[in-house]
Amino acid sequence: MPPARPRIVTLVSGLGWHVEDLRRAATSLDIELEPLRFDRLTAQVATPGFPLQAENHSLANAHALLVRMMPPGSLEQVVFRMDALHLLAQSGLPVVNSPRAVEISVDKYLSLALLHRARLPVPPTFAVETAKDALAAFEALGGDVIVKPLFGSEGRGLVRVSDPELARRTFHTLEHLNAVIYVQKTINHPGHDFRAFVLGGRVLCAMRRFAPSGDWRTNIAIGGRPEACRLDSSLETLALAAANAVGATLAGVDILIDLDKNAPLILEVNAVPGWRALSQAAGVDIASEILSHLRDLRS
Repeated sequence: MPPARPRIVTLVSGLGWHVEDLRRAATSLDIELEPLRFDRLTAQVATPGFPLQAENHSLANAHALLVRMMPPGSLEQVVFRMDALHLLAQSGLPVVNSPRAVEISVDKYLSLALLHRARLPVPPTFAVETAKDALAAFEALGGDVIVKPLFGSEGRGLVRVSDPELARRTFHTLEHLNAVIYVQKTINHPGHDFRAFVLGGRVLCAMRRFAPSGDWRTNIAIGGRPEACRLDSSLETLALAAANAVGATLAGVDILIDLDKNAPLILEVNAVPGWRALSQAAGVDIASEILSHLRDLRS
């Protein structure tokens, strides 16, 4: 009998462009792709069998699992979903990225702290809980900062603050909301950054992301312009080291050049990166590369 087609499950928050791209790639690779929503996960403890199911489909015979998205939710929902990923990984199912890598990358403070501990260059940053401490950080960082949500992506929720009164009002509002106030020094950069797509210990492809006119943010989701590029060896090494520092085998690594120091800084490591703009700009079938990597984990 011919060998069974590899069955790869991908955990998603909905059925959008990336799922359709993975389906297209799966067809060409003769892989069975099964998208499953995170909120359809069910768990059992008292009965025998595989500990988790989703939408009445057992995950016991999956070849590998791709974490395509970690959707927002209540604290209980997020903790349960992470518990589920840990149980799946402990069962022997290859999970990409690993639960720990996902946990680290969605937390801007933790991921930056681990990058710093690995002696990788990152922007000067404070994470505090009171407006008083945030104002002290604002002054220590030169009175020009980027305020970011601790959990967030695609450049949404970022605010640049360079006025002391605006800083005071912003920090008091965040304190009132019981938020962790994440304050990062504004970096003088050339109007673009780099996104490197790391997969299986290599940089698969990369792009420059140019900020829209009049904006300092380069994220594609808010109007940034992508342009394919080839990283020099130093930036490529930096991207691989950043992915390794958070334990991610699949990662989008964002690197910014600090013009004042003429040196690169790692802004973020995303363990559930999108690839729509990068795939189109670089002419690389990233979905096929991801599925091929997952298929080969058990070959």
